[in-house]
Amino acid sequence: MADTLILDGGMSRELLRLGAELKQPEWSALALMNSPDIVRQVHEEFIAAGADVVTTNSYALVPFHIGEERFRADGPALIALSGQLAREAADAAGRKVVVAGSLPPIFGSYEPENFDPSTVQDYLKVLVENLSPHVDVWLGETLSLIAEGEAVRKAIQAQPKPFWISFTLADDAAQVAGGEPKLRSGETVRAAAEWAAGSGAQALLFNCAKPEVMKKAVETAAAVFAEKGVSLKIGVYANAFETDTDDKAANEGLHDTRQDLTGDTYSRFACDWAEAGATMIGGCCGIGAEHIHRVAGALRARA
Repeated sequence: MADTLILDGGMSRELLRLGAELKQPEWSALALMNSPDIVRQVHEEFIAAGADVVTTNSYALVPFHIGEERFRADGPALIALSGQLAREAADAAGRKVVVAGSLPPIFGSYEPENFDPSTVQDYLKVLVENLSPHVDVWLGETLSLIAEGEAVRKAIQAQPKPFWISFTLADDAAQVAGGEPKLRSGETVRAAAEWAAGSGAQALLFNCAKPEVMKKAVETAAAVFAEKGVSLKIGVYANAFETDTDDKAANEGLHDTRQDLTGDTYSRFACDWAEAGATMIGGCCGIGAEHIHRVAGALRARA
């Protein structure tokens, strides 16, 4: 089994666990405003758990969460702070830890119908310019449609660094039962992998969906890359949402998380993903430092 790059887990529940306020609409951005030391502590705890990558807490620094006026006035400084905090934690680790600059869906999680190609670059430019001094790679994450991935690809051209693209998957009952893996837009994982193969990305990941739907997506992407003779890495970071997610679930309130998804259970999923071809594995919403500790231990024991 190839060496696996261990990603961090979900930021928001760890912020809550450590005492930060978490509410909509600001969500995890509120911690940057009120308790940035806790943001740094979350990064440090993921690193201590074994993460090789920490992702900037910039996911909610978009008008969808903080409003257009505050994005224009305070967004650049908050975005830079999110990069600085991750960089400080990584540099203090005593080993190589990569900082990934989170480039989120600008118009809302799981809401591909809201994508606006005429304005997306205006917003992404602010994120890219202010994260760039602090990050090692770009991570377009929780993207629901291929056009969002293409928008990220275009946005980073002015600040070139390696980039990873991560799509969120449909995870309704039909998908869990083994249907052809799809993005939340309805586009197929095969189509997304074919796009990624020619995009210049270094990795294609799948995130913020149930663990049960991830393996088939990994297998599909691996088959496409083998067909095309490309060597993109494949990654997974699933969420721990308890019930079926929909458009509102990702953006309103604090979604319940699964009690059955313990660190040991999640690490067994992680080993399955690695067997299927994933070489970058971590967690998304509800997957905490203890989960990552278990994942790191399980995967490194198999290396």
